[in-house]
Amino acid sequence: MNASGRRVGRTLWTACRAVLALTAILGIGYTFAITGVGQLLFPAQADGSPVTNRSGAIVGSALLGQSFTDRSGRPLPEYFQPRPSNAGDGYDAAASSGSNLGPEHPELIRLIGERRAQVAAFDGVAESEVPADAVTSSGSGLDPDISPAYAEIQVRRVAEARGLSERTVRDLVTRHTRGRDLGFLGEPTVDVLGLNLELDELGG
Repeated sequence: MNASGRRVGRTLWTACRAVLALTAILGIGYTFAITGVGQLLFPAQADGSPVTNRSGAIVGSALLGQSFTDRSGRPLPEYFQPRPSNAGDGYDAAASSGSNLGPEHPELIRLIGERRAQVAAFDGVAESEVPADAVTSSGSGLDPDISPAYAEIQVRRVAEARGLSERTVRDLVTRHTRGRDLGFLGEPTVDVLGLNLELDELGG
């Protein structure tokens, strides 16, 4: 082998060793290190922020919304309902997405009109009282929260379905309402899953 061939061979061998070393350090070592730190300092978040019920069974994630419907897909009156979802068949984490329809798209306008009428009838309020998040999906289709305004129009329906006072249900809504981040970022939100779990624990 001439000198040029030997140089090429050395260069290739050096490159292969560099790839193997960096794969071991960055692809394996770094991954295990970050996973270990996450499990040590933030175990719940590292595991997907699971939510458990009173018996300790995992019933969902604090980061992902879910539907509260019967087997036919009809919303259950004893539960607070989340905002609509366009992720797969609804709240499918493997198909996270919005509708991608523009605000003036005829299909979106029709869909919003239908949802507004359905929500108004279900909650016994005027269509003008139905807030935007009750009829539009989030960009991910997995939003776990609703606005305090949407929660408020559901209070009477949930209270009647569970035989509870509206004040009791409204106090629970307040307890599960989070304010703006850092006091000024975003809008207040209501944790639907946490609220419904506490309602189940309360009974009624």
